[in-house]
Amino acid sequence: MICASCHSNEAVTGETRCARCAPADSFAPFVPPGPPLRSPVGLGRATVVMLGLAGAVDLVALWLDLRPPSGRVTAAVGIAQGGLMAATAVVYLRWLWRVRANAEVFDASSQSKARWWTIGGWFVPVVNLWFPRRVVLDAWDASAPQGRPAGHGLVDLWWTLWVAGLVVDRLLRVDSRWGVLAAADAIDLAAAVSAAVVVLRLSRMQHEKALGGPLLPSAALG
Repeated sequence: MICASCHSNEAVTGETRCARCAPADSFAPFVPPGPPLRSPVGLGRATVVMLGLAGAVDLVALWLDLRPPSGRVTAAVGIAQGGLMAATAVVYLRWLWRVRANAEVFDASSQSKARWWTIGGWFVPVVNLWFPRRVVLDAWDASAPQGRPAGHGLVDLWWTLWVAGLVVDRLLRVDSRWGVLAAADAIDLAAAVSAAVVVLRLSRMQHEKALGGPLLPSAALG
């Protein structure tokens, strides 16, 4: 095919102009169309900060559990725990939605749950005992470095602690003795720490895979 501009040189494959007539950016590497990747790092850090604050309050609550009861102080700490849990949940779910969307760009076929389960899976009774874990595991596997399987031990530890916390919370509704209360605060603290580690690890995996892979330009990580 002859160049459409100079009508003398051979046009570059896939172009209508030759290398001399076409602008340099016409031959940039092809980027496949599709949704852009968005960095989870900022949201991940915000989530870890919130989890850290929640864990700190859980630590204070655990310390109070080991002392003679003080109704006013205990009530204040309980309110702080509830408020921080709600605020942390909002930030965490935003981060989880971001990593789930990125995972779909990495490997849509590996996502076994529809994207809306990223949020709804936490609130639908019964399925909330395993759907959120599945969403995280699917994102985890899709974000693993190329050719290297991602172990699930860290995610399983976090989810075991989360479910244990739900069980102990149920027990508290029928038995609010010191032993159960202390166990609940200790499990909540451990769950917060393990969740923070999962958030940091998955955010880093996605960031490194996006920068090192050919899927989209790194500018899409903004």
